[in-house]
Amino acid sequence: MNIIPIETLDDERLSFFTHLTDVELRRALEPDSGLYIAESSKVIERAIRAGHRPRAVITTEKWLPGLESVFAGHEVDVFLGDEQTLEGITGFHLHRGALASMERPVLKSVAETIAGARLVVVLDNIIDHTNVGAIFRSVAGLGADAVLITPDCADPLYRRSVRVSMGTVLQVPWTRIPDWPAGITELQAAGFNVAALALSDDAVSLREFAASSSDKVAIVFGSEGHGLDARTIDMCDTVVRIPMAHGVDSLNVAAASAVTLYALSDAMDR
Repeated sequence: MNIIPIETLDDERLSFFTHLTDVELRRALEPDSGLYIAESSKVIERAIRAGHRPRAVITTEKWLPGLESVFAGHEVDVFLGDEQTLEGITGFHLHRGALASMERPVLKSVAETIAGARLVVVLDNIIDHTNVGAIFRSVAGLGADAVLITPDCADPLYRRSVRVSMGTVLQVPWTRIPDWPAGITELQAAGFNVAALALSDDAVSLREFAASSSDKVAIVFGSEGHGLDARTIDMCDTVVRIPMAHGVDSLNVAAASAVTLYALSDAMDR
């Protein structure tokens, strides 16, 4: 590690960390720069283990001992400042140890990502980064094999997504489907029963679907507001719903993903 005391907030080397509370700035920077932000020592360590290369880090002195082992073997600039200085750079109180700018990995093709997979999650135009991160955490914890995201879906490597996922976006195989919903045919050709989670008159219950599902399942979750569009549903092999009670029609998409993945992974493991 190359320890560099922060002497001025105008240091151009700190520009990627500046004004992280400005959502539009982050949206402009993160996808185009080839970098993403990893927040907290734990998430940074997972990024390193996934083979992602660190570019720069900002932290306080008390976190240095724990970071030494994380960055062992890496030549990385570690900018050191007090809590007030770091808050002046980022715009928020940095209480998770460190922020690191990491080089984005090159995404694999859909075929490479789903090779050998049995249970795949597809995120169709989910725009809330918190929901994306929560779904990745469910994928990792409940045993799904890969995630595919549609062209308009929120970025899994956005800082909030990475943080909410507890870094699991760095360990779960994922990639973008370049064409949607046309990409459903590639999943079907690979032997997947593609199921849409949607409110539909002809939908089967999740319990029924899990009990009779095939060896390879791809479950499609739709956007928070409108769900899946009619064309996507029509192209899927099955429509599945989670039975609800007390007049509630549906769950938040992150909660729905956890319920669905538990039911499917449990049934497929039997």
